[in-house]
Amino acid sequence: MRQTRFAPMGCYAARMEKRAVGILVAVVVLFGSLSGCKAGGPGGTNGPARDAGGAAGSGQAQAGSGQAAGFDFYLLNLSWSPEFCYSHPQAAECAAHAAFVLHGLWPQNNDGTYPENCSNAQGPADAAQYKDIYPDAGLLDHEWRTHGTCSGLSADQFFADARAAFRSVQIPPELSGLTAQTSMPPEEILDLVTASNPQLTRSSLALSCGNNYLTAVEVCLDKGLRPIACPAVRTCRARVVRIPPPVVR
Repeated sequence: MRQTRFAPMGCYAARMEKRAVGILVAVVVLFGSLSGCKAGGPGGTNGPARDAGGAAGSGQAQAGSGQAAGFDFYLLNLSWSPEFCYSHPQAAECAAHAAFVLHGLWPQNNDGTYPENCSNAQGPADAAQYKDIYPDAGLLDHEWRTHGTCSGLSADQFFADARAAFRSVQIPPELSGLTAQTSMPPEEILDLVTASNPQLTRSSLALSCGNNYLTAVEVCLDKGLRPIACPAVRTCRARVVRIPPPVVR
């Protein structure tokens, strides 16, 4: 019997807040304060910690202090939708039974920090024109406020760039065509991504996992959306990760 597990943390918390998660976080914080140890990320030793939509790893958010365009590179996060939809089946994205979906295009710094909430600039006037990449308007709003305002771009240009970056990555057919759960080492998953995307190198990729399940593939891009080697971005440390299929047959 498949065990219940929590969805990956980060920006997902903004679009679907769960009481159970809130209770869990409270318990972890309390335990951490009593034991004198800082609580880890949702993946424990098997996956990277993640701070509210920032890069995987030990970086710290610069909430409210980042200046627009004052960052070094983008992290394109492609979320493995079947993993999120396992615990959020009613979410807007889940009806499509997609494989990788766009989670976000996140400004990052080479030292592992990342700016957030850089201004009160208005989001796109017509959010509906981005439903192909963000079926959930709440997530689009969150991504703009938290990350887009730090890009130095208008809302429309930011989401146009996010769409272009997302569409530039081809999903490996070995993953999009899955009809039953499988398991692979993280390196094998990333090898499939590079095989389907000759413009990407292994150094430009990272893999995120939680509780030994695939949660995302991340691509490091310069401000012109060209792949670059990832600085200060940790990748999944599990030996093997489980991959739930987009469609169960």
